[in-house]
Amino acid sequence: MRVRALLLALACAVAAVHAPATAWAAPKSHTRPLVRVARKSTPTPTLSSSVAGVVARAEFAHAVVGVEFYDLDARRPIFSLNPKALFTAASTTKLVTEGAALHALGPAYRFHTRVYRTGEIDAAGTLAGSLVVEPSGDPDLSGRALPNGTYAFENEDHSYGGDPVAGDPMTAVDDLATQIAAHGIKSITGTVIVQPMLFKEGDTETGTGTSISPVALNDNIVDLLIGPGASIGAAATVVAWPATSYLKIVDRAVTGPANSANTIDTSGDAADADGTHTLTIVGSAPLSSKPQWNTYAVADPIRFLDAALTDALRAKGIAVLEGADPATGGSSYAVFSAATVFDPSEIVADHVSLPFAQDVRLTLKVSQNLHAAMMPYLLGALVAHDSTDPLKAGFGVERDWLAAQGLDLRGASAADGEGGDAHFSPDFMVRYLAMERGQPEFWALHAGLPILGRDGTLAEIQTRSPAAGHVAAKTGTWSNTDYLNGKQIVSKGLAGYFTSASGRHVAFAVYFNNLELTTDADASTFAGQACGEIAALGYRYIR
Repeated sequence: MRVRALLLALACAVAAVHAPATAWAAPKSHTRPLVRVARKSTPTPTLSSSVAGVVARAEFAHAVVGVEFYDLDARRPIFSLNPKALFTAASTTKLVTEGAALHALGPAYRFHTRVYRTGEIDAAGTLAGSLVVEPSGDPDLSGRALPNGTYAFENEDHSYGGDPVAGDPMTAVDDLATQIAAHGIKSITGTVIVQPMLFKEGDTETGTGTSISPVALNDNIVDLLIGPGASIGAAATVVAWPATSYLKIVDRAVTGPANSANTIDTSGDAADADGTHTLTIVGSAPLSSKPQWNTYAVADPIRFLDAALTDALRAKGIAVLEGADPATGGSSYAVFSAATVFDPSEIVADHVSLPFAQDVRLTLKVSQNLHAAMMPYLLGALVAHDSTDPLKAGFGVERDWLAAQGLDLRGASAADGEGGDAHFSPDFMVRYLAMERGQPEFWALHAGLPILGRDGTLAEIQTRSPAAGHVAAKTGTWSNTDYLNGKQIVSKGLAGYFTSASGRHVAFAVYFNNLELTTDADASTFAGQACGEIAALGYRYIR
Protein backbone atom coordinates (compact mmCIF):
# COMPACT_ATOMS: atom_id res chain seq x y z
CA MET A 1 0.00 0.00 0.00
CA ARG A 2 2.79 2.41 0.84
CA VAL A 3 4.52 1.66 -2.48
CA ARG A 4 1.24 2.27 -4.43
CA ALA A 5 0.69 5.59 -2.69
CA LEU A 6 4.25 6.67 -3.42
CA LEU A 7 3.92 5.84 -7.11
CA LEU A 8 0.61 7.77 -7.36
CA ALA A 9 2.13 10.87 -5.83
CA LEU A 10 5.10 10.66 -8.20
CA ALA A 11 2.76 10.42 -11.24
CA CYS A 12 0.84 13.51 -10.18
CA ALA A 13 4.04 15.46 -9.78
CA VAL A 14 5.25 14.51 -13.25
CA ALA A 15 1.91 15.49 -14.78
CA ALA A 16 2.07 18.86 -13.09
CA VAL A 17 5.50 19.57 -14.52
CA HIS A 18 4.56 18.68 -18.16
CA ALA A 19 1.01 20.14 -18.27
CA PRO A 20 0.49 23.35 -20.41
CA ALA A 21 0.36 26.52 -18.37
CA THR A 22 -3.14 27.37 -19.68
CA ALA A 23 -4.51 24.28 -18.04
CA TRP A 24 -4.23 26.12 -14.73
CA ALA A 25 -5.71 29.45 -15.95
CA ALA A 26 -9.02 30.52 -14.47
CA PRO A 27 -11.97 29.92 -16.89
CA LYS A 28 -13.25 33.09 -18.60
CA SER A 29 -16.89 32.11 -18.22
CA HIS A 30 -19.13 29.30 -17.13
CA THR A 31 -21.07 29.09 -20.47
CA ARG A 32 -21.11 25.97 -22.62
CA PRO A 33 -18.99 25.89 -25.78
CA LEU A 34 -20.75 27.39 -28.86
CA VAL A 35 -22.39 24.74 -31.04
CA ARG A 36 -23.37 25.75 -34.60
CA VAL A 37 -26.82 24.45 -35.67
CA ALA A 38 -27.68 24.34 -39.39
CA ARG A 39 -30.90 26.26 -40.15
CA LYS A 40 -33.59 24.86 -42.46
CA SER A 41 -33.65 26.80 -45.73
CA THR A 42 -37.05 28.01 -47.02
CA PRO A 43 -37.60 26.93 -50.63
CA THR A 44 -37.80 29.84 -53.05
CA PRO A 45 -41.34 30.05 -54.46
CA THR A 46 -41.66 29.20 -58.13
CA LEU A 47 -44.50 29.34 -60.62
CA SER A 48 -44.91 25.58 -60.36
CA SER A 49 -44.97 25.42 -56.56
CA SER A 50 -47.25 28.45 -56.30
CA VAL A 51 -49.79 27.05 -58.75
CA ALA A 52 -49.65 23.73 -56.92
CA GLY A 53 -50.45 25.57 -53.70
CA VAL A 54 -53.59 27.06 -55.19
CA VAL A 55 -54.77 23.78 -56.70
CA ALA A 56 -54.19 21.92 -53.40
CA ARG A 57 -56.76 23.97 -51.46
CA ALA A 58 -59.53 22.03 -49.77
CA GLU A 59 -62.35 23.54 -51.87
CA PHE A 60 -60.70 22.10 -54.98
CA ALA A 61 -60.28 18.59 -53.60
CA HIS A 62 -62.47 16.98 -56.26
CA ALA A 63 -61.78 19.47 -59.06
CA VAL A 64 -59.97 18.78 -62.29
CA VAL A 65 -57.59 21.59 -63.17
CA GLY A 66 -55.90 22.53 -66.43
CA VAL A 67 -53.34 25.30 -66.88
CA GLU A 68 -50.99 26.41 -69.60
CA PHE A 69 -48.77 29.48 -69.94
CA TYR A 70 -47.40 30.01 -73.45
CA ASP A 71 -44.48 32.22 -74.50
CA LEU A 72 -45.79 34.24 -77.45
CA ASP A 73 -42.33 35.25 -78.63
CA ALA A 74 -40.55 31.91 -78.29
CA ARG A 75 -43.72 30.08 -79.45
CA ARG A 76 -43.53 27.38 -76.78
CA PRO A 77 -45.25 26.42 -73.51
CA ILE A 78 -43.67 27.75 -70.32
CA PHE A 79 -45.73 25.78 -67.80
CA SER A 80 -48.56 23.29 -68.19
CA LEU A 81 -50.87 21.14 -66.09
CA ASN A 82 -53.19 18.71 -67.91
CA PRO A 83 -52.65 20.70 -71.12
CA LYS A 84 -54.27 18.23 -73.53
CA ALA A 85 -57.39 17.34 -71.51
CA LEU A 86 -60.73 18.78 -72.65
CA PHE A 87 -62.39 21.09 -70.14
CA THR A 88 -65.81 22.72 -70.03
CA ALA A 89 -64.91 26.04 -71.60
CA ALA A 90 -67.99 28.04 -70.61
CA SER A 91 -67.72 31.65 -71.79
CA THR A 92 -64.05 31.45 -72.71
CA THR A 93 -65.69 30.02 -75.85
CA LYS A 94 -66.54 33.61 -76.77
CA LEU A 95 -62.86 34.20 -77.55
CA VAL A 96 -63.12 31.80 -80.46
CA THR A 97 -66.66 32.81 -81.44
CA GLU A 98 -65.90 36.52 -81.60
CA GLY A 99 -62.51 35.94 -83.21
CA ALA A 100 -64.12 33.95 -86.03
CA ALA A 101 -66.82 36.59 -86.52
CA LEU A 102 -64.27 39.41 -86.53
CA HIS A 103 -62.21 37.60 -89.16
CA ALA A 104 -65.21 36.86 -91.38
CA LEU A 105 -67.09 40.18 -91.09
CA GLY A 106 -64.28 42.58 -90.26
CA PRO A 107 -64.05 45.11 -87.40
CA ALA A 108 -65.61 47.85 -89.54
CA TYR A 109 -68.70 45.84 -90.55
CA ARG A 110 -72.01 47.62 -89.85
CA PHE A 111 -75.50 46.14 -89.60
CA HIS A 112 -78.29 47.86 -91.56
CA THR A 113 -81.86 47.47 -90.32
CA ARG A 114 -83.97 48.73 -93.21
CA VAL A 115 -87.68 49.53 -93.49
CA TYR A 116 -89.41 49.39 -96.90
CA ARG A 117 -92.83 50.60 -98.05
CA THR A 118 -95.11 48.30 -100.05
CA GLY A 119 -97.12 51.06 -101.72
CA GLU A 120 -97.11 54.69 -102.78
CA ILE A 121 -97.38 57.73 -100.54
CA ASP A 122 -100.07 60.20 -101.64
CA ALA A 123 -100.09 63.98 -101.26
CA ALA A 124 -101.81 63.74 -97.87
CA GLY A 125 -99.03 61.50 -96.53
CA THR A 126 -101.01 58.25 -96.59
CA LEU A 127 -99.03 55.13 -97.40
CA ALA A 128 -101.29 52.75 -99.32
CA GLY A 129 -99.65 49.64 -97.96
CA SER A 130 -97.48 48.42 -95.12
CA LEU A 131 -94.03 49.00 -93.70
CA VAL A 132 -91.75 45.97 -93.95
CA VAL A 133 -88.76 45.72 -91.62
CA GLU A 134 -85.84 43.53 -92.66
CA PRO A 135 -83.78 42.62 -89.57
CA SER A 136 -80.08 42.37 -90.31
CA GLY A 137 -79.00 40.49 -87.19
CA ASP A 138 -77.88 43.70 -85.46
CA PRO A 139 -77.25 42.64 -81.84
CA ASP A 140 -77.55 46.24 -80.64
CA LEU A 141 -81.02 47.55 -81.42
CA SER A 142 -80.85 49.39 -78.12
CA GLY A 143 -79.85 52.61 -76.42
CA ARG A 144 -76.25 51.57 -75.80
CA ALA A 145 -74.61 53.74 -78.47
CA LEU A 146 -72.63 56.62 -76.96
CA PRO A 147 -71.54 59.90 -78.62
CA ASN A 148 -67.91 58.73 -78.49
CA GLY A 149 -68.67 55.87 -80.89
CA THR A 150 -68.70 53.02 -78.38
CA TYR A 151 -71.43 50.94 -76.75
CA ALA A 152 -72.08 51.54 -73.07
CA PHE A 153 -71.98 48.60 -70.69
CA GLU A 154 -72.34 47.76 -67.01
CA ASN A 155 -69.83 45.36 -65.48
CA GLU A 156 -72.76 43.10 -64.58
CA ASP A 157 -74.99 42.97 -67.63
CA HIS A 158 -78.75 43.42 -67.31
CA SER A 159 -79.32 39.97 -68.79
CA TYR A 160 -77.81 38.58 -65.56
CA GLY A 161 -79.80 40.85 -63.24
CA GLY A 162 -77.52 43.89 -63.29
CA ASP A 163 -78.65 47.44 -63.95
CA PRO A 164 -79.54 48.37 -67.54
CA VAL A 165 -77.37 50.99 -69.22
CA ALA A 166 -78.64 54.54 -68.97
CA GLY A 167 -79.69 54.92 -72.62
CA ASP A 168 -83.32 54.54 -73.72
CA PRO A 169 -83.70 50.98 -75.07
CA MET A 170 -86.08 52.31 -77.73
CA THR A 171 -83.42 54.61 -79.25
CA ALA A 172 -82.80 52.46 -82.35
CA VAL A 173 -86.53 51.94 -82.94
CA ASP A 174 -87.19 55.66 -82.48
CA ASP A 175 -84.50 56.32 -85.10
CA LEU A 176 -86.46 54.19 -87.59
CA ALA A 177 -89.71 55.97 -86.74
CA THR A 178 -88.07 59.38 -87.12
CA GLN A 179 -86.76 58.49 -90.59
CA ILE A 180 -90.19 57.17 -91.64
CA ALA A 181 -91.83 60.41 -90.54
CA ALA A 182 -89.20 62.37 -92.48
CA HIS A 183 -90.46 60.70 -95.69
CA GLY A 184 -93.77 62.51 -95.20
CA ILE A 185 -95.71 59.45 -94.06
CA LYS A 186 -98.62 60.43 -91.80
CA SER A 187 -100.79 57.34 -91.97
CA ILE A 188 -100.53 53.73 -93.09
CA THR A 189 -103.39 51.70 -94.46
CA GLY A 190 -101.61 48.46 -93.63
CA THR A 191 -99.44 47.52 -90.70
CA VAL A 192 -95.85 46.99 -89.60
CA ILE A 193 -94.46 43.70 -90.88
CA VAL A 194 -91.16 42.27 -89.67
CA GLN A 195 -89.70 39.95 -92.30
CA PRO A 196 -86.93 37.67 -90.97
CA MET A 197 -84.88 36.89 -94.07
CA LEU A 198 -81.63 35.70 -92.43
CA PHE A 199 -82.84 32.76 -90.35
CA LYS A 200 -85.82 31.59 -88.36
CA GLU A 201 -86.00 32.32 -84.66
CA GLY A 202 -86.99 29.71 -82.11
CA ASP A 203 -83.74 28.51 -80.54
CA THR A 204 -82.71 29.89 -77.15
CA GLU A 205 -79.26 30.63 -75.79
CA THR A 206 -78.25 28.31 -72.99
CA GLY A 207 -77.24 30.82 -70.32
CA THR A 208 -80.43 32.83 -69.75
CA GLY A 209 -82.94 31.20 -72.10
CA THR A 210 -83.21 34.33 -74.28
CA SER A 211 -84.52 33.81 -77.82
CA ILE A 212 -81.98 33.73 -80.66
CA SER A 213 -83.35 35.73 -83.57
CA PRO A 214 -82.30 38.09 -86.38
CA VAL A 215 -83.92 40.67 -84.06
CA ALA A 216 -82.20 41.73 -80.84
CA LEU A 217 -84.21 44.63 -79.42
CA ASN A 218 -82.82 45.45 -75.96
CA ASP A 219 -81.17 42.01 -76.03
CA ASN A 220 -84.69 40.54 -76.35
CA ILE A 221 -85.31 41.43 -72.72
CA VAL A 222 -87.82 43.66 -70.93
CA ASP A 223 -86.22 45.07 -67.79
CA LEU A 224 -88.68 45.21 -64.89
CA LEU A 225 -87.95 47.45 -61.91
CA ILE A 226 -90.13 46.14 -59.09
CA GLY A 227 -90.31 47.69 -55.64
CA PRO A 228 -92.63 48.26 -52.66
CA GLY A 229 -95.55 50.63 -52.48
CA ALA A 230 -96.04 53.33 -49.86
CA SER A 231 -97.54 51.09 -47.17
CA ILE A 232 -97.95 47.45 -46.16
CA GLY A 233 -100.53 45.80 -48.39
CA ALA A 234 -100.26 48.44 -51.12
CA ALA A 235 -99.61 47.31 -54.69
CA ALA A 236 -95.97 46.89 -55.59
CA THR A 237 -94.53 49.34 -58.10
CA VAL A 238 -93.60 48.00 -61.53
CA VAL A 239 -91.75 49.85 -64.29
CA ALA A 240 -91.16 48.10 -67.63
CA TRP A 241 -88.25 49.16 -69.83
CA PRO A 242 -89.01 49.35 -72.69
CA ALA A 243 -92.76 49.64 -72.22
CA THR A 244 -94.44 48.41 -75.41
CA SER A 245 -97.78 46.96 -76.49
CA TYR A 246 -96.03 43.59 -76.85
CA LEU A 247 -96.16 43.00 -73.07
CA LYS A 248 -99.20 43.70 -70.92
CA ILE A 249 -98.49 43.57 -67.18
CA VAL A 250 -100.97 42.52 -64.52
CA ASP A 251 -99.59 43.69 -61.18
CA ARG A 252 -100.81 41.48 -58.33
CA ALA A 253 -97.69 41.90 -56.23
CA VAL A 254 -98.05 43.68 -52.89
CA THR A 255 -95.93 45.42 -50.28
CA GLY A 256 -94.85 43.23 -47.36
CA PRO A 257 -93.62 44.16 -43.88
CA ALA A 258 -90.19 45.73 -43.58
CA ASN A 259 -87.39 43.13 -43.41
CA SER A 260 -89.67 40.42 -44.82
CA ALA A 261 -88.50 38.22 -47.66
CA ASN A 262 -88.76 39.45 -51.23
CA THR A 263 -91.01 36.91 -52.96
CA ILE A 264 -91.61 38.67 -56.28
CA ASP A 265 -92.42 36.11 -58.99
CA THR A 266 -92.34 37.08 -62.67
CA SER A 267 -92.89 33.61 -64.13
CA GLY A 268 -96.59 34.07 -64.94
CA ASP A 269 -96.24 34.64 -68.68
CA ALA A 270 -99.05 33.83 -71.13
CA ALA A 271 -99.24 34.25 -74.93
CA ASP A 272 -102.26 36.11 -76.29
CA ALA A 273 -104.09 35.37 -79.54
CA ASP A 274 -102.55 38.33 -81.38
CA GLY A 275 -98.98 37.28 -80.61
CA THR A 276 -98.50 39.68 -77.71
CA HIS A 277 -97.99 38.49 -74.13
CA THR A 278 -99.49 39.08 -70.69
CA LEU A 279 -97.29 38.86 -67.61
CA THR A 280 -98.89 38.44 -64.19
CA ILE A 281 -96.56 39.48 -61.36
CA VAL A 282 -97.24 38.11 -57.86
CA GLY A 283 -95.46 38.00 -54.48
CA SER A 284 -94.37 40.80 -52.20
CA ALA A 285 -91.61 43.39 -51.89
CA PRO A 286 -90.55 44.47 -48.35
CA LEU A 287 -91.64 47.94 -47.26
CA SER A 288 -88.93 50.61 -47.72
CA SER A 289 -86.67 48.17 -49.60
CA LYS A 290 -84.77 49.23 -52.70
CA PRO A 291 -86.55 48.36 -55.98
CA GLN A 292 -84.86 45.48 -57.78
CA TRP A 293 -84.34 44.79 -61.46
CA ASN A 294 -85.89 41.63 -62.88
CA THR A 295 -85.55 40.31 -66.42
CA TYR A 296 -88.36 39.16 -68.67
CA ALA A 297 -87.11 37.14 -71.66
CA VAL A 298 -89.08 37.92 -74.82
CA ALA A 299 -90.45 34.75 -76.41
CA ASP A 300 -91.07 36.26 -79.88
CA PRO A 301 -88.51 38.96 -80.77
CA ILE A 302 -90.07 39.51 -84.21
CA ARG A 303 -93.45 40.38 -82.71
CA PHE A 304 -91.63 42.45 -80.08
CA LEU A 305 -90.03 44.66 -82.76
CA ASP A 306 -93.30 44.83 -84.67
CA ALA A 307 -95.12 46.17 -81.60
CA ALA A 308 -92.28 48.50 -80.61
CA LEU A 309 -92.09 50.18 -84.04
CA THR A 310 -95.87 50.48 -84.25
CA ASP A 311 -95.86 52.19 -80.84
CA ALA A 312 -93.03 54.52 -81.89
CA LEU A 313 -94.86 55.52 -85.08
CA ARG A 314 -98.04 56.27 -83.18
CA ALA A 315 -96.06 58.31 -80.66
CA LYS A 316 -95.00 60.51 -83.61
CA GLY A 317 -98.61 60.93 -84.74
CA ILE A 318 -98.43 58.41 -87.59
CA ALA A 319 -101.67 56.45 -87.82
CA VAL A 320 -101.18 52.74 -88.32
CA LEU A 321 -104.67 51.76 -89.36
CA GLU A 322 -104.34 47.99 -88.99
CA GLY A 323 -106.11 47.57 -92.33
CA ALA A 324 -105.47 45.00 -95.07
CA ASP A 325 -102.26 45.51 -96.99
CA PRO A 326 -103.22 45.83 -100.66
CA ALA A 327 -99.98 44.08 -101.65
CA THR A 328 -100.61 40.99 -99.55
CA GLY A 329 -104.29 40.89 -98.77
CA GLY A 330 -103.65 40.61 -95.05
CA SER A 331 -102.66 42.64 -92.03
CA SER A 332 -100.72 40.17 -89.88
CA TYR A 333 -96.99 40.53 -89.49
CA ALA A 334 -96.74 36.82 -90.34
CA VAL A 335 -98.00 37.35 -93.90
CA PHE A 336 -94.48 38.06 -95.16
CA SER A 337 -93.13 34.66 -94.26
CA ALA A 338 -91.38 34.32 -97.62
CA ALA A 339 -88.48 36.60 -98.47
CA THR A 340 -89.46 39.52 -100.69
CA VAL A 341 -86.95 41.60 -102.60
CA PHE A 342 -87.54 45.33 -102.49
CA ASP A 343 -86.17 48.10 -104.65
CA PRO A 344 -83.76 50.53 -102.91
CA SER A 345 -86.11 53.37 -103.85
CA GLU A 346 -88.66 51.85 -101.46
CA ILE A 347 -86.44 52.28 -98.40
CA VAL A 348 -87.98 54.70 -95.91
CA ALA A 349 -85.61 54.05 -92.97
CA ASP A 350 -82.17 52.55 -92.42
CA HIS A 351 -80.75 52.22 -88.92
CA VAL A 352 -76.98 51.69 -89.07
CA SER A 353 -75.07 50.10 -86.21
CA LEU A 354 -71.70 51.14 -84.84
CA PRO A 355 -68.74 49.19 -86.28
CA PHE A 356 -68.79 45.50 -85.35
CA ALA A 357 -65.62 45.91 -83.27
CA GLN A 358 -67.73 47.81 -80.74
CA ASP A 359 -70.17 44.94 -80.35
CA VAL A 360 -67.25 42.53 -79.88
CA ARG A 361 -65.96 44.79 -77.10
CA LEU A 362 -69.35 44.82 -75.40
CA THR A 363 -69.85 41.06 -75.77
CA LEU A 364 -66.48 40.18 -74.27
CA LYS A 365 -66.46 42.76 -71.50
CA VAL A 366 -69.78 41.63 -69.98
CA SER A 367 -69.93 38.11 -71.48
CA GLN A 368 -73.15 38.94 -73.35
CA ASN A 369 -74.60 35.52 -74.12
CA LEU A 370 -77.21 36.47 -76.72
CA HIS A 371 -74.75 38.41 -78.86
CA ALA A 372 -72.26 35.52 -78.86
CA ALA A 373 -75.04 32.98 -79.47
CA MET A 374 -76.10 34.90 -82.59
CA MET A 375 -72.66 34.83 -84.19
CA PRO A 376 -72.62 31.28 -85.66
CA TYR A 377 -76.12 31.89 -87.09
CA LEU A 378 -74.97 35.15 -88.65
CA LEU A 379 -71.84 33.55 -90.10
CA GLY A 380 -74.03 30.83 -91.59
CA ALA A 381 -76.50 33.33 -93.06
CA LEU A 382 -74.18 36.19 -94.09
CA VAL A 383 -71.01 34.31 -95.06
CA ALA A 384 -72.15 30.78 -96.00
CA HIS A 385 -75.53 32.09 -97.29
CA ASP A 386 -77.41 29.23 -95.63
CA SER A 387 -80.73 30.25 -94.06
CA THR A 388 -81.93 26.67 -93.66
CA ASP A 389 -79.34 25.49 -91.11
CA PRO A 390 -77.29 28.60 -90.38
CA LEU A 391 -75.93 27.29 -87.07
CA LYS A 392 -74.25 24.30 -88.71
CA ALA A 393 -73.11 26.40 -91.66
CA GLY A 394 -71.71 29.05 -89.33
CA PHE A 395 -69.63 26.50 -87.48
CA GLY A 396 -68.41 25.31 -90.86
CA VAL A 397 -67.08 28.82 -91.53
CA GLU A 398 -65.41 28.86 -88.11
CA ARG A 399 -63.94 25.37 -88.51
CA ASP A 400 -62.47 26.12 -91.94
CA TRP A 401 -60.77 29.25 -90.62
CA LEU A 402 -59.29 27.53 -87.56
CA ALA A 403 -58.05 24.58 -89.62
CA ALA A 404 -56.50 26.90 -92.20
CA GLN A 405 -54.52 28.52 -89.38
CA GLY A 406 -52.98 25.15 -88.53
CA LEU A 407 -54.76 24.57 -85.23
CA ASP A 408 -55.33 21.00 -84.02
CA LEU A 409 -59.12 20.83 -83.67
CA ARG A 410 -58.92 17.63 -81.66
CA GLY A 411 -58.44 19.95 -78.69
CA ALA A 412 -61.74 21.75 -79.24
CA SER A 413 -65.47 21.13 -79.57
CA ALA A 414 -68.42 23.54 -79.63
CA ALA A 415 -72.13 23.42 -80.39
CA ASP A 416 -73.01 27.04 -79.60
CA GLY A 417 -71.37 30.43 -79.67
CA GLU A 418 -71.80 31.39 -76.03
CA GLY A 419 -70.19 28.38 -74.32
CA GLY A 420 -73.07 26.35 -72.94
CA ASP A 421 -71.88 23.29 -74.84
CA ALA A 422 -68.19 23.72 -75.61
CA HIS A 423 -64.94 22.09 -74.51
CA PHE A 424 -61.35 23.19 -75.06
CA SER A 425 -57.98 21.98 -73.90
CA PRO A 426 -55.65 24.56 -72.33
CA ASP A 427 -53.12 23.82 -75.06
CA PHE A 428 -55.63 24.47 -77.85
CA MET A 429 -56.74 27.71 -76.23
CA VAL A 430 -53.26 29.20 -75.82
CA ARG A 431 -52.29 28.21 -79.35
CA TYR A 432 -55.51 29.79 -80.62
CA LEU A 433 -54.65 32.96 -78.70
CA ALA A 434 -51.13 32.90 -80.16
CA MET A 435 -52.58 32.56 -83.67
CA GLU A 436 -55.13 35.30 -83.04
CA ARG A 437 -52.39 37.70 -81.96
CA GLY A 438 -51.07 37.59 -85.53
CA GLN A 439 -54.41 38.46 -87.17
CA PRO A 440 -54.98 41.98 -88.53
CA GLU A 441 -58.22 42.27 -86.51
CA PHE A 442 -56.54 41.22 -83.25
CA TRP A 443 -56.68 44.75 -81.87
CA ALA A 444 -60.48 44.58 -81.79
CA LEU A 445 -60.52 41.29 -79.88
CA HIS A 446 -57.90 42.41 -77.38
CA ALA A 447 -59.64 45.76 -76.81
CA GLY A 448 -62.75 43.90 -75.69
CA LEU A 449 -61.14 41.70 -73.05
CA PRO A 450 -61.96 42.42 -69.40
CA ILE A 451 -59.02 43.77 -67.39
CA LEU A 452 -58.07 42.00 -64.16
CA GLY A 453 -59.32 43.96 -61.16
CA ARG A 454 -60.58 46.82 -63.32
CA ASP A 455 -63.65 46.22 -65.49
CA GLY A 456 -66.16 43.84 -67.02
CA THR A 457 -66.45 40.38 -65.55
CA LEU A 458 -62.97 40.76 -63.99
CA ALA A 459 -63.78 43.98 -62.13
CA GLU A 460 -63.84 42.27 -58.72
CA ILE A 461 -61.14 39.65 -59.31
CA GLN A 462 -57.66 40.11 -57.72
CA THR A 463 -58.22 43.83 -57.26
CA ARG A 464 -55.19 44.22 -54.95
CA SER A 465 -52.81 42.02 -56.87
CA PRO A 466 -49.75 43.56 -58.56
CA ALA A 467 -51.14 41.97 -61.73
CA ALA A 468 -54.35 44.03 -61.55
CA GLY A 469 -54.59 46.19 -64.62
CA HIS A 470 -52.03 44.07 -66.49
CA VAL A 471 -54.02 40.93 -67.43
CA ALA A 472 -56.58 41.03 -70.27
CA ALA A 473 -58.67 37.87 -70.31
CA LYS A 474 -62.08 36.30 -70.85
CA THR A 475 -63.87 34.65 -67.96
CA GLY A 476 -66.11 31.59 -68.12
CA THR A 477 -68.65 30.14 -65.67
CA TRP A 478 -70.96 27.18 -66.03
CA SER A 479 -72.92 25.25 -63.41
CA ASN A 480 -75.27 22.31 -63.06
CA THR A 481 -77.36 21.40 -60.03
CA ASP A 482 -76.37 18.38 -57.94
CA TYR A 483 -79.73 17.52 -56.34
CA LEU A 484 -78.25 14.54 -54.53
CA ASN A 485 -75.95 16.71 -52.41
CA GLY A 486 -77.76 20.04 -52.68
CA LYS A 487 -74.80 21.68 -54.42
CA GLN A 488 -73.78 23.27 -57.67
CA ILE A 489 -71.22 21.55 -59.89
CA VAL A 490 -69.34 24.49 -61.31
CA SER A 491 -66.82 24.92 -64.10
CA LYS A 492 -64.73 28.07 -64.18
CA GLY A 493 -62.24 29.32 -66.74
CA LEU A 494 -60.01 32.25 -67.62
CA ALA A 495 -57.98 32.73 -70.79
CA GLY A 496 -56.16 35.68 -72.30
CA TYR A 497 -52.93 37.65 -72.36
CA PHE A 498 -50.45 39.55 -70.23
CA THR A 499 -46.96 40.95 -70.40
CA SER A 500 -45.20 39.65 -67.29
CA ALA A 501 -43.50 41.93 -64.80
CA SER A 502 -40.19 40.97 -66.45
CA GLY A 503 -41.47 41.83 -69.94
CA ARG A 504 -42.36 38.44 -71.47
CA HIS A 505 -45.46 38.24 -73.67
CA VAL A 506 -47.69 35.41 -72.53
CA ALA A 507 -50.97 33.74 -73.50
CA PHE A 508 -52.57 31.58 -70.84
CA ALA A 509 -55.58 29.40 -70.08
CA VAL A 510 -56.82 28.21 -66.68
CA TYR A 511 -59.73 25.80 -66.17
CA PHE A 512 -61.35 24.40 -63.04
CA ASN A 513 -63.96 21.69 -63.67
CA ASN A 514 -66.17 19.70 -61.29
CA LEU A 515 -66.12 22.17 -58.41
CA GLU A 516 -68.59 21.25 -55.66
CA LEU A 517 -69.93 24.53 -54.34
CA THR A 518 -72.90 25.41 -52.17
CA THR A 519 -74.12 28.27 -54.36
CA ASP A 520 -73.33 29.83 -57.71
CA ALA A 521 -71.97 32.86 -55.84
CA ASP A 522 -69.13 30.69 -54.54
CA ALA A 523 -67.92 30.30 -58.11
CA SER A 524 -66.72 33.90 -58.01
CA THR A 525 -65.56 33.76 -54.39
CA PHE A 526 -63.38 30.69 -54.80
CA ALA A 527 -62.91 29.58 -58.38
CA GLY A 528 -63.06 33.02 -59.98
CA GLN A 529 -60.47 34.41 -57.62
CA ALA A 530 -58.34 31.28 -57.99
CA CYS A 531 -58.28 31.63 -61.79
CA GLY A 532 -57.25 35.26 -61.43
CA GLU A 533 -54.68 34.33 -58.80
CA ILE A 534 -53.03 31.77 -61.09
CA ALA A 535 -52.87 34.35 -63.89
CA ALA A 536 -51.31 36.78 -61.40
CA LEU A 537 -48.72 34.14 -60.44
CA GLY A 538 -47.73 33.90 -64.09
CA TYR A 539 -47.43 37.68 -64.27
CA ARG A 540 -45.12 37.60 -61.22
CA TYR A 541 -42.94 34.54 -61.78
CA ILE A 542 -42.52 34.21 -65.54
CA ARG A 543 -39.14 35.69 -66.44
